[in-house]
Amino acid sequence: MASHTILVVDDQPINVQMLKRKLEREHLEVMTACSGPEALELVAKSRPDLILLDVMMPDMDGIEVCQRLQASEETKSIPIIFITARASKEGKLEGLGVGAVDYITKPIDLDETFARVQTQLRFVSINREVVELQHRLAESRRTATIGAVTQGIAHNLNNMLGIVIGYLDLIKAHPDRPESVKRNASQVESAVQRIVVIIKQLSTLMVKTRFPTTKRPLNQLIAGALERYQVEHKITQRAFVDNPLGSQSIETHVEVFEDILAKLLINAWEAYGNKPIEDRPIWIRTELIQKREGPCIVLRVEDHGRGIDPEIRDHMFEPFISSKHTVGVGMGLTVARHAIRNLSGEVVLYDRPAGGVVAEITHPVEQRKRRADAA
Repeated sequence: MASHTILVVDDQPINVQMLKRKLEREHLEVMTACSGPEALELVAKSRPDLILLDVMMPDMDGIEVCQRLQASEETKSIPIIFITARASKEGKLEGLGVGAVDYITKPIDLDETFARVQTQLRFVSINREVVELQHRLAESRRTATIGAVTQGIAHNLNNMLGIVIGYLDLIKAHPDRPESVKRNASQVESAVQRIVVIIKQLSTLMVKTRFPTTKRPLNQLIAGALERYQVEHKITQRAFVDNPLGSQSIETHVEVFEDILAKLLINAWEAYGNKPIEDRPIWIRTELIQKREGPCIVLRVEDHGRGIDPEIRDHMFEPFISSKHTVGVGMGLTVARHAIRNLSGEVVLYDRPAGGVVAEITHPVEQRKRRADAA
């Protein structure tokens, strides 16, 4: 079976047959088309690895065919070599400008054409290997993360169960002391709640399917995250919000987005250590940027706290990595990054120049369609 498939498109049958025979002698599979619409129909049915495309054709020329292929996510990566009688610099620039990777001028030199085809097919093979390597690396990272999560859960659950047993022993040792029983029971409840939180976070990490999304105004999402952050952590002080985007809508999963932002807010709050409540300012700032994939909002949570601990700087998104010395913490950033990536976004942390940390969320304004094989 041929390893590569070439589509030859030319309105001159003699050119088509000449190229077809040459390429087939070199053990390449060849499809042919005599017009632009026929070429588009063939590409839609069976994706060739490379297209040799005549520029000058009636009805739909090669430039328009190339533009249509480039406009589709499914076909834009197929390399196109233009075949043309126009040897002018302007003609070549026009073709390269719409997405062609190379130019062959008529009259066609078959050996030169095959050499150029070989070069592009090498690039195709390299790209396939890179994609395969990326898939393998992603799987390796996923396996490593699962291993780290499993080990971290076992360690943390053992510690917390030890705490529960210890306080239960104290309750059994002094059942006649109501205040002591009440205090120890409170500690048991706190440890159990931490166990529940870890189980919930683990469930979030294991989700691989795309979250269902809906459009919501950004100011409402920020308000919801602030309320969640304050209620869940019993914090009365509000953050300062600088949101020039106002009610700009984004397509997201409301609960997941608010939970991510709430996690970053509590990280900022805890970065102040034991400072008084009035000395813990937190800012939320927004910005609209344009990326190659489309418009995105950037949301930054800023604090003036102690900054990123150098000991965990390179590992802070790994499970159970934390600067706090408390049992049962260290998955907040892991869960936040996993969740935001399921929404086609990203979260990064970096030092604030004037001191403290900036936690930055990048989130698309509209969700892009994922291929069926995407994780």
